[in-house]
Amino acid sequence: MDIQNRIASLRQIMLEKGIDAYIISSADYHQSEYVGDYFKAREFISGFTGSAGTVVITKEEACLWTDGRYFLQAKEQLHGSKIHLQKMGEPNVPTILEYLEHVLGNSCVIGINGRTSGIKEAHGYEELAKKKGGKLLYQYDLVQEIWLQRPSLSKKPAFLLKEEYTGESTESKLTRIRKTMNELGANVHLLTSLDDIGWILNIRGQDVEYFPLLLSYAIITMDSVELYADKEKFNTEILEHFAKHCVNIHPYEQVYLDVRNFSPKTSILIDTERVNYMLYRELSGEMQIITAENPSIKMKCIKNHVEVENLRKCHVMDGIACTKFMYWLKTHPDRAKINELDAAKKLDFYRKQHSSYISQSFDPICAYREHGAIVHYSATEETALNLKGSGLFLADTGGNYYEGSTDITRTIALGEVTEQEKRHFTLVAASMLRLGDAKFLYGCNGMSLDYAAREPFWRQNLNFNHGTGHGVGYLGNIHEPPIGFRWRSGGDVMCPFEEGMIITDEPGLYIAGEYGIRIENILLVCKGEKNQYGQFMYFEPLTLVPIDLDAIVPEQLTEYEINLLNAYHKRVYDTLSPFLEKQERIWLKEYTKPIELVRRGNNCE
Repeated sequence: MDIQNRIASLRQIMLEKGIDAYIISSADYHQSEYVGDYFKAREFISGFTGSAGTVVITKEEACLWTDGRYFLQAKEQLHGSKIHLQKMGEPNVPTILEYLEHVLGNSCVIGINGRTSGIKEAHGYEELAKKKGGKLLYQYDLVQEIWLQRPSLSKKPAFLLKEEYTGESTESKLTRIRKTMNELGANVHLLTSLDDIGWILNIRGQDVEYFPLLLSYAIITMDSVELYADKEKFNTEILEHFAKHCVNIHPYEQVYLDVRNFSPKTSILIDTERVNYMLYRELSGEMQIITAENPSIKMKCIKNHVEVENLRKCHVMDGIACTKFMYWLKTHPDRAKINELDAAKKLDFYRKQHSSYISQSFDPICAYREHGAIVHYSATEETALNLKGSGLFLADTGGNYYEGSTDITRTIALGEVTEQEKRHFTLVAASMLRLGDAKFLYGCNGMSLDYAAREPFWRQNLNFNHGTGHGVGYLGNIHEPPIGFRWRSGGDVMCPFEEGMIITDEPGLYIAGEYGIRIENILLVCKGEKNQYGQFMYFEPLTLVPIDLDAIVPEQLTEYEINLLNAYHKRVYDTLSPFLEKQERIWLKEYTKPIELVRRGNNCE
C-alpha cells in the first residue's frame, strides 16, 4: 500500500468516526524523541523517516511539520506523496494550531492518539475544538487499523548497569528522588520517561533502536517502586536487584488501570512535558496533582566522578576507532568502490574492536557531497553514493560503551576540494574551537554562550539552521535535557551549566545540492577559578579525533584560533598515538602537526 492509499484508508476511518482532522506525532507512549519500530506511525503514514515531525490529515489535505534539520530530507521523502511540507519556524508558515483554526469549521472533531500525544499539545487541540463548538477524541489509534503488518513491541532482554559504571546505587538515587518528592508535598511520583527510569533503577534495555532503554512506566512511592514492564526481559540478577530495592513488577499496560485507582488522598508528582495525555486523563480529579520537572532530569544530567572518568576512557576508545577510520578512508587505494553505507559499517567495525562497545548510539549519518547538506541524512541501498577522489564526506556517528555514549562529527576532504569548501570548513572549525574554549561565570546557560559559535558565521551573513549543541546521556538518550546551545528560545528554559554536565559543540554550514560541513566535539563542564567576581567555569573537550588539515585555510585563522587548533591536535596525538599501528601513527603525526600563523595583520584577538 503506497502513501496515498494509506492516507485514503485513514480518511475512510476518520469519516466513520466523524473526525475532521487526525494528528499523528512521532512519539511513543513515553514522549521519546527516538522510538522503536512499533511506534513509527508517522513514518508509516508519510514515508518521512526523520526523528521529529507531525502529520495532520484533514478531509482535503495532508501536511507534515518538521524543523530545520529535516527540510531537505522531508522534501525528498515526501515527493509524490501529495503531503505538503510545512517548514517550522520559517516566515509565513503556520503552526499546527494556526493551520487547524484556519481549515476547520464549526463543530469540528479533532482526533489524536492520546498515548502518543503530550499533555500540552493535546490541551491546545482541545481548546481549539471547544472554541469552534467541537471536541477532541483522544482514544483512537487510527493508524493501527490500517497498519496490517505492524511490528510487535520489543521482547529483547534488559541488563543491569553496575555501580562501577553508574557511580551511584539505586538506593541513593531513590533517596534523593524521595527527598525532592517530600519537599514538593508529593507521596507518589509517576514516571514515564524511559531514560529517567533506567537511570534511577540502574537498568538498561534494548527496546529502542540505538538507545539502550527499556519500555516501562514507574510509580515511586515512599517505600516501593511499582515498575510496569515485560517481566520476561529480566534475568535473575535484575530480579534480585529489584527485590533489594522494593521494586515490584506489573504488566506494561496495567499502569493505566492502576493510576485510575489511586486514593483521593494521593499527592502525585508528574512532569507534564513527559507524561502522555491518555495517562494524564486517567488521574482522578480528587487527588492533588503536583506538576514539576522530574527530579531525575537534572540529577542524571550532572555526571558523577565515576561517570566522568568512565566517559574520559570511553572517548579515548572512540577516538582510536574514529582515527583509524579516518586513516583508512584517507589512504584507501580503491575509494571509488566504497559507498556511504560501506563507510558507516567500517567505522562500526573499528568501534566493535573494543570489548566495552555495545552498539551505535544513533542512526549514523555518513553523507558524501550533496548529501552532507541534509542535516540528518540517512543512507539507504537506493540513495548511497560512492565516494570519489574529491569532495567532502561528513560522518556524524556515535557509540554506546559501558563507559558511556559518544557523539562525534568529522567532515573529511577526499582529495581535491574547492576553495569555497575550504573557506567554509575553516569557518566551521574555528567556530567549534571558539565555543569549546569559552570561559564563563556560573549562571550562564546555552543561550548565553551560543554566540561564541555563531559570531564568526553572522559576521559573514551566514548561519546554520539547528542548535549548536545538546546534552548527552550516559547510556541513555543521546539528546539529553535540560541543557543545550542555541541562540533563541524554543519555549523551554535551559538551566545553568553545572560541573559534570556533558554537551556537544557542533556548528555546521550546509549548501543545498552541493555539500555540508559539521565538526563536533563533546565537552565536559568544569569548575575554574573562584574569586571576588564569582565562580568561573570552562569546558574540557572529551572528543579526541583530528580535524582534517587538508581542508584548513591557515590564512583565514587568527593567532588565537591557530593556537587552539594546535593545542587540540597535540592532545589528540599524545593521547591516541600509543594505541595505533606504526603507519597510522605516522599518518596521525602529519595530520596533527602544528600550523603556523600566515597572516598577522588585522588580528582582533
